[in-house]
Amino acid sequence: MKIANKTVTATRLVKDALEKAKHFADYNIFTFIDEEGALKKAAEIDDKIARGEKVGRLAGVPYALKDNFMSTRGDTTASAHILEGCASPITATAVERLENEGAIMIGRTNLDAFAHGSSTENSYYGPTLNAYDKTRVAGGSSGGSAAAVALDIVEFATGTDTGGSIRQPASFNGVYGLKPTYGAVSRYGVVAMASSLDCIGFFTKTPEDMDLLMSVASGRDPKDLTTLPDFYNTNPQLGDSRPVASRPSLRGSAAQSAPVVAEGLESPKLRIGIIKDFDNDVVDAEIRETLKDKCELLKSKGYEIVELEMPSLKYALAVYYIIQPAEVASNLSRYDGVRYGFRSEKSGDLDSLYGNTRSEGFMPENKRRIMIGNFVLSSGFFDAYFLKAAKARTMIADEYKKAFEKCDFILTPVSPSPAFKLGEKVNDPVAMYLEDLMSVSLNLAGVPGLAIPAGRNKAGLPIGLQLVAPRRQDKALIEFAKELQDE
Repeated sequence: MKIANKTVTATRLVKDALEKAKHFADYNIFTFIDEEGALKKAAEIDDKIARGEKVGRLAGVPYALKDNFMSTRGDTTASAHILEGCASPITATAVERLENEGAIMIGRTNLDAFAHGSSTENSYYGPTLNAYDKTRVAGGSSGGSAAAVALDIVEFATGTDTGGSIRQPASFNGVYGLKPTYGAVSRYGVVAMASSLDCIGFFTKTPEDMDLLMSVASGRDPKDLTTLPDFYNTNPQLGDSRPVASRPSLRGSAAQSAPVVAEGLESPKLRIGIIKDFDNDVVDAEIRETLKDKCELLKSKGYEIVELEMPSLKYALAVYYIIQPAEVASNLSRYDGVRYGFRSEKSGDLDSLYGNTRSEGFMPENKRRIMIGNFVLSSGFFDAYFLKAAKARTMIADEYKKAFEKCDFILTPVSPSPAFKLGEKVNDPVAMYLEDLMSVSLNLAGVPGLAIPAGRNKAGLPIGLQLVAPRRQDKALIEFAKELQDE
């Protein structure tokens, strides 16, 4: 590390990041910049190094924090009017783990309010612009974080992914974006969207950086009972449920920790699954061509390409937009103007306080999801919608499990199209929801997905592809992404 070796100071790195943040201010990436706090932390790290004291693995590395992570530095608004001026008394577990290793937050990034959206156009603070084309969206909901990394303002940024909110903006801005296995990273201290779908992940420029961040942030948290034991650092090999002889060898750290292949049997190349159900006209032609070219390249390198039929995935979007709004409606019921955040000045009695605060404080998309969620949970429609969706979710998860009996990873598009024009879909909720067509099934099944840069289209816009792995195989997923950098 350059900082530990004294070839550069933490203060210099932070100053550079702050200067870049100001330079790219017109992209509307940050909702808050903590110049004073960041420089203070950088000076503390430089002092430790000067005294010969041990520093963490991320010492002095500037990063950006998606503004739905609670931290005592700056207000936690989730880019929503109803949380404007809300100072958090706690710090999210993921933030604590990063900063205990010396990472320095320079500011909070813009998002769709409460992470409801696929373009960052639903933010109370206005849209974030695409890093490659300022007339286009940065994606969502984590558009600010993706643009901050793509424009080289920071080395990494945090994100949340409920149905594609890390992977889609990563694809739109040409960076890596990881949605880990559900429960791999603690959700404690992160503003909830849909609790059974929310995942905490990161944006980086390389898979090596992603590997380091996951090694720092993952693991059990007693404050979040949905977290899993630390499988990332203790169980990195691929295919625990498969016979040892059939497990593939990987280069790098995964190879070193993988079981020895049975004597006399040759370790096969990885098997990459391609979902036939996604090969249709809904997907942009240049994205389909990029996927085809990547498959041909993998085949030429000796990888086996396996075609998968996963017919239940056609129901994934409908299932997601029943389960997710139902959980959204429940989670947003706490914002009423009584305890914290925005309170309407029109309030009179208690009913008008609730009604006016929520009417003025929520964005149109927030209200839309609250209404859908309450509808599918209502006594007359619970069995017809929510219960059926829950059963279909189990079917989708089982289909992924069966698919991974035939392949080691799955390679798909991230979204149907590259970054679209600002305003193009903002008034068409269905068109915006279709942006999640290929990403939501991973959240329903709880499996990890990694968006990887795969080139650009004729207009110069980034195209990303998505690698999918079985549950708890996040380490192997990232190791494979390291190999693909050279392909």
